[in-house]
Amino acid sequence: MDTLTRRLTRAAVWSGDGVRVREVELPEPGPGELLVRVRLATVCGSDLHTISGRRPAPSPSILGHEAVGHVVAAGLGAEQEIGDRIVWSVTAACGRCARCRRGFTAKCEQVRKVGHEAFTGDWPLSGGYAEHILLPAGVTTVVVPDTVPDAVAAPAGCATATVMAVLEAAGDLTGRRVLICGAGMLGVTAAAACAERDARVTISDPHPQRCALAARFGAEPDTGGPIDIALDFSGSATAVAGALSRLDLGGTLVLAGSVTPGPTVALDPEAVVRGWLTITGVHNYEPRHLVRAVEFLTRTCRTLPWNDLVAAPVALDAIGAVLEPTPRDILRASVTP
Repeated sequence: MDTLTRRLTRAAVWSGDGVRVREVELPEPGPGELLVRVRLATVCGSDLHTISGRRPAPSPSILGHEAVGHVVAAGLGAEQEIGDRIVWSVTAACGRCARCRRGFTAKCEQVRKVGHEAFTGDWPLSGGYAEHILLPAGVTTVVVPDTVPDAVAAPAGCATATVMAVLEAAGDLTGRRVLICGAGMLGVTAAAACAERDARVTISDPHPQRCALAARFGAEPDTGGPIDIALDFSGSATAVAGALSRLDLGGTLVLAGSVTPGPTVALDPEAVVRGWLTITGVHNYEPRHLVRAVEFLTRTCRTLPWNDLVAAPVALDAIGAVLEPTPRDILRASVTP
């Protein structure tokens, strides 16, 4: 009998010292909520940081915030319909607080996050490493065209949408010299998006395999010299300092990888003033960025080798095997619950 009929689903519950697949009660979606059958979830690096203890997170919980699935039940007033294949945002925002009204819904004063909530709380089925996920009101959802494979669509909800926010912060890229620091999923995605916008893209990463991957998406190896825009996804203080020192007149540095405590970076205020430099940060993204992410993947899914970045999926029962660092030439592991 189908799990939806039995009113039970299966989920990989992380307890702080391991993951165990267990049966979970299947909820009825309330007003504005969606119940989604997860088709495929990718393993973001931040989940690996949680597993390794580098990032604090509620325990127990259902991890996973990059996924794609079909709507199987919809509450009154929900944005999508049963049968829609969708991706969704990491954050659920109230839409009413001062931050939301200012356009910073990702920093909502009452924000809740997909794949980051306590299993023992009022939203237990909140992560993508499960057969079903409940999406509350306040989560942005976008319908994915059939032409976009699941493995290409799943990262839209984190990596791709974050890149869209970073590029917005960077400004006009046409003809600009862009240095990308870090050739993980975000860096490679940024390389493709910058190249599409006619930027002159270089990338730096200590691992040659990842630079080789980035080359397939429009980036050339970094050889030094002045740059107009630097996008940091590495979180390395050394990389940030090096990029900052190379900014030409009117240059912009966008920081997106510094999401854990680390060494400080020296800043010369006079150099910022005389160089008309801009330094800004991006953490998470807004609904428009998820829309742009799906549009970008739809345009490029047949011309760029996105599928090669994602390993073949494992079943939910084997999820423990992929909650560990991937080989350098694979940027995402994946699960088909």
